[in-house]
Amino acid sequence: MKRNWNQAFQIAAVYVGTVVGAGFATGKEIVEFFSRFGFFGLISILMSGYLFVMIGSKLMRMAAQINAKSYQEFNEHLFGKWPSRIINIVMLFMLLGVSAVMLSGAGAVFEEQLGLPKNVGVILTIILSYLVMMLGTKGLFAVNTFVVPLMISFSLILMILSLRMPNFLQQLLYIPHADDGWKSVISPFSYAALNLGLAQAVLVPVATEVKDDWTIKWGGILGGLGLTLILLASHFTLIMLPDVENYEIPMAIIMKNLAPFFYWIFVMVIYGEIFTSVIGNVFGLDRQLQQYKPVPAILSVTAIFACSYLISLVNYGTLLSYLYPLFGYICIIFFVLLWMKPFMPNETK
Repeated sequence: MKRNWNQAFQIAAVYVGTVVGAGFATGKEIVEFFSRFGFFGLISILMSGYLFVMIGSKLMRMAAQINAKSYQEFNEHLFGKWPSRIINIVMLFMLLGVSAVMLSGAGAVFEEQLGLPKNVGVILTIILSYLVMMLGTKGLFAVNTFVVPLMISFSLILMILSLRMPNFLQQLLYIPHADDGWKSVISPFSYAALNLGLAQAVLVPVATEVKDDWTIKWGGILGGLGLTLILLASHFTLIMLPDVENYEIPMAIIMKNLAPFFYWIFVMVIYGEIFTSVIGNVFGLDRQLQQYKPVPAILSVTAIFACSYLISLVNYGTLLSYLYPLFGYICIIFFVLLWMKPFMPNETK
């Protein structure tokens, strides 16, 4: 059988691009779940990386095996017909909430880094997303294949610059006081559960379209390793920024301090990553709504953006710090069931 590495890399790029959204690319999400716990955060990241590789790959392979066209069908397989209806409604609202966080993050980039009104960033993102959405999975693959390697490259540049700083080892091993330090124990599970639970809206239909088990398996492995690499690189960078929790977009602040000549390019890469997650979420939501009632894509996408826009009017940092941990705990149920569900891959000839 011919090994399609090119398509495996495309799947990996979509996997990374879907997970690396507003909170991940800006660094805010990584601070919330990991970096504020210091050395314990590093251990949590390694655990999360393992889960991204193993469970992410299993999710996509299982979706392709049962030929699930949306996360509704996939959740029916995991939970059973009636419980999955409740889960799918919860997922629908969660995806809307996350799409709103992404739009708010795009607005935060324009407001904090470019000095422009937040609404300019939000509306521009909606217009660009419309254009890509009209291309379907081809548009999704194209945008992610371009943006994800750039994100990994810049994360590595920042990491190398941080490693060269004189007090890096001291900061790496430091364990700061945190009133909610117990969260560092469940962070790898709630973080991986949150991202995989939400990413299934994109990963399930993409895997089903690809079908080939070997390609999907390696796409999942490469995507999980890519996420681990970005998480580690971002953590090594974020621990070097004093009062890191006070910034909406800490990664951009660090780039401005360490490598100002790359700053504007990096801001655009952060925006690109937020953009890939917006189109990924809207793509998944559109597929799900089509399962309930087939309507022209332009109508369902417009409805999704209208709802997301209204929620995105809330402050980006506030949205992320409240919604993401809550969604993470909800997704743990999905995560545990996926972990325990037996999976026997089809034999490929």
